[in-house]
Amino acid sequence: MSHASTTADEILLCARSLIVEGGYNGFSYADISKVVGIRNASIHHHFPGKADLVRTLVVRYRQEAEAGLAELDRQIADPAERLRAYIGYWEACIADASAPFCICALLASQLPVLPEPVAVEVRAHFRMLSAWLRAVLEDGAGQRRLRLSGAADAEAELFMATVHGAMLSARAYGEPGMFGAITRPLLERLLA
Repeated sequence: MSHASTTADEILLCARSLIVEGGYNGFSYADISKVVGIRNASIHHHFPGKADLVRTLVVRYRQEAEAGLAELDRQIADPAERLRAYIGYWEACIADASAPFCICALLASQLPVLPEPVAVEVRAHFRMLSAWLRAVLEDGAGQRRLRLSGAADAEAELFMATVHGAMLSARAYGEPGMFGAITRPLLERLLA
């Protein structure tokens, strides 16, 4: 990996952390400069503007999520267990504070103030996740492993909203265990 891509990766990693802490408007290039140890001009070299930086971050975040979900599909045949693993991933990330909140869920709450290129990528992440959840739910219903009370697309949106809401509740209460307390009944309802 070249020095340029390493620096860009460091900038993106720092921005990701700062967004989780304070949202889109909660950081500046000066904040990144202090953490990464480079000048603002160096950040502008990689990402001319903040919208470019956050758009790139969201695109990479979605690519990582797609790869992770594809890996779940490859490793876990049982759709119910895939959903359990997905929730388990977030439960572990919230408990150890390694990724206490989905970047795209956080940014979605700020859509009215986001630059349009960032908003487009955030929406694309939600469409991707919803499509994966719908496919898993349809697979589970077809195998009689999951019981859907409505259309798979509506159930996928409900699942996604519950998981994101559970993240928010865990953060609001300062209780990582709140995430599991909210998501466990969601899984139990779906199990056939």
